[in-house]
Amino acid sequence: MRIVVTGTKGQLAQSLLACETADISLIAVGRVSMDFEKLQTIAPALASTQPDVIVNAAAYTAVDQAEAEEARAFRINATAAGAVAAAARKLNVPIIHLSTDYVFDGRADKPYRETDATAPLNAYGRSKLAGEKTVATANPDHVILRTSWIYSPFGQNFLKTMLRLGETRDEINVVADQYGCPTAAADIAGAIVAIASMLRAKPDDARLRGTFHLAGSGDTTWAGFAQTIFEEAARRGRKRVNVVPITAAEYPTAAARPDNSRLNCDKLSEVYGLRLPDWRSSAHACVAQLMSGA
Repeated sequence: MRIVVTGTKGQLAQSLLACETADISLIAVGRVSMDFEKLQTIAPALASTQPDVIVNAAAYTAVDQAEAEEARAFRINATAAGAVAAAARKLNVPIIHLSTDYVFDGRADKPYRETDATAPLNAYGRSKLAGEKTVATANPDHVILRTSWIYSPFGQNFLKTMLRLGETRDEINVVADQYGCPTAAADIAGAIVAIASMLRAKPDDARLRGTFHLAGSGDTTWAGFAQTIFEEAARRGRKRVNVVPITAAEYPTAAARPDNSRLNCDKLSEVYGLRLPDWRSSAHACVAQLMSGA
């Protein structure tokens, strides 16, 4: 099976490349041959890879910057995403598209299901929701995966930022009134490979298509996430860092964030038999990998 992923430097693209086996080829297509702001480059670049499944992991992810660059966020996250889906349809292959918990406003008092009403609070969320719609319209053979709070040993993310700050600080203020599901990019990548295999094996199974939530099991706050990171780092020899809980109002950002980003992933479990590990175990593994220098 040949899985082609858009983007080469993102957390998910790099985690997917680590999933390559003798039976599964992973091909990353980046900006050199495919530029999401030059739509004419997308279809030829994807066609040249002869994919069995396309994973659209490339995106505009600068949440705060998107408030000032909403048009650009929409070009990349919606218009270009639709072009990738259309190219996949022309090649007669399924597309797996990554979306976000930020399509919700966070006002619900329970984890969000796929059928719950969307109402993004920020430009990034609006662009990603538009992307879901363009992908679904362009290619009926699609799986849209909403995920949240992604971290990995690659790129920039919350876990790596906490470890970096903890090297020079004894105390760090972290927001404690926003809830979500930390999700390891490695876990997402493993699930995507399994989903791709089932899509290819059952091309006519409508239950396998549609929108699904994919996130680490369990939930916490940003402060709780940070505390777990620092506890694991201390267990491995780092100095202890004190987490000071603060409110989101005490840490203003350009883009509003939902207070509740928790995702209910029961549908994915029922349809695909997949459920990601508890977020703590995956966070521990990522800390261990980073501290070992692997």
